[in-house]
Amino acid sequence: MSLSVENILLFGSILLFISIIASKTSFKLGVPTLILFLVVGMLAGSDGLGGIYFNDPRLAQFLGVVALTFILFSGGLDTKWESVKPVLWQGLSLSTLGVLITALLVGIFSSYLLGFTIAEGLLLGAIVSSTDAAAVFSILRTRSIGLKGNLRPTLEFESGSNDPMAYFLTISMTYIVMNPEASVVMLIPKFLKGMILGGLCGFAMGKSMIWLINKIRLDVAGLYPVLILSLVFFTFSFTDFIGGNGFLAIYISGIILGSSNFIHKKSLMKFYDGQAWLMQIVMFLSLGLLVYPTKIVPILGPGILISVFLIFAARPIAVFLSLSLTKGLNFRKKLFISWVGLRGAAPIVFATYPMLAGVHYADTIFNLVFFISVSSVVLQGSTLPIVARWLHVSVPGSIKRNFPLDIELKEDIKSELVELDIPPNAPIVGKAVVQIGMPKGSIIVLIHRNDKYITANGETVIEANDHLLVMADNKTVVEEVYTNFGLKA
Repeated sequence: MSLSVENILLFGSILLFISIIASKTSFKLGVPTLILFLVVGMLAGSDGLGGIYFNDPRLAQFLGVVALTFILFSGGLDTKWESVKPVLWQGLSLSTLGVLITALLVGIFSSYLLGFTIAEGLLLGAIVSSTDAAAVFSILRTRSIGLKGNLRPTLEFESGSNDPMAYFLTISMTYIVMNPEASVVMLIPKFLKGMILGGLCGFAMGKSMIWLINKIRLDVAGLYPVLILSLVFFTFSFTDFIGGNGFLAIYISGIILGSSNFIHKKSLMKFYDGQAWLMQIVMFLSLGLLVYPTKIVPILGPGILISVFLIFAARPIAVFLSLSLTKGLNFRKKLFISWVGLRGAAPIVFATYPMLAGVHYADTIFNLVFFISVSSVVLQGSTLPIVARWLHVSVPGSIKRNFPLDIELKEDIKSELVELDIPPNAPIVGKAVVQIGMPKGSIIVLIHRNDKYITANGETVIEANDHLLVMADNKTVVEEVYTNFGLKA
């Protein structure tokens, strides 16, 4: 069945609905949601039950680039500068040096395994060299995985900032494969230009967005999302037009905007979070439609070997080398960072560039990339909570950050909101709040008990399995609260 103007909305709406329903199942079964989106697309394709014929890499690439723009911008909005600042250098090292090392190792291994030239092998390595922002953001946030220290911001910052490097390597290696006389040295100035202009444009546009949103005073509130949308697309396209890296510019502008105060911030961030989910579904569905499962079978052997090499060798080596000079990360944390090397839709989108350029073996590369990405998300994505507990890098169950209330603090407030589960053996169980001895600068804001919310006062008795929302002046006071409550941080 081919797509037409008459039926595209009908089948599109059905596929969206099925994907959303499938996401509920994925949460219960522990299967990454993004995989189910791909499966729905594959089942709807010409090799599946739906019989929809879709063989347009250019359209898939266009949809993928638009989707990645939304996803990176939304990820930037949710990434606070205060959380990124302590991990800036290690994140940048992972997103540049780590990506380069991964591309080299996978490229050399693939060239010998598949009989490719070194350039063709490095092209495959470049395409799968970065972790996928959509996969990392989705799994870390929807699975509510609490991580110790700065692991979470490190992983999210890496996944949001390493796509530009992988994109540059993919475009560069595609050019070298098509032009064997070209030198790698000539690409260095282009790399520096792309990253510098991408960073500058992202910073400038982020600041401009803040000023414009707060000064324009639109009469219709519903136009603010449209205003930001126009600025987002302008940031990407203008940066790319002048030779900068548009993906880097988008992510940086999102971080700057999300870390500042602007009109309708709460509603706009929710809007773009929803748009990011829509774009993820559209991107994975379109890529699923583009894949022919019958073509995956012949490459299963080399696909499995490359996946195993990437997950268990290339990624860990790249992580340990790129973080060798950083402090504050022990062996277990580096090992966990290695395991969160999720490949997803971004590599599949990048794999369309060699196809459109007419690279030899482009179809084989695309099918290999698809298999590697799927196997990575299935294996690594579904086991993240287990590996986090095994490596002792996950936050104890009694300490969480996502209270079931929609509470938002202003960006300039330094107070800490902490969610605590009180186990039956806690020393404060059976005591009134006045008897606990709350540290100075802390207060119990709310208690969630038996599906009811209770306002705490001095006479309120703490019961086993209570769910407390505590506000503290700073992190030092938070640690005192843990101690008084008999909990471990």
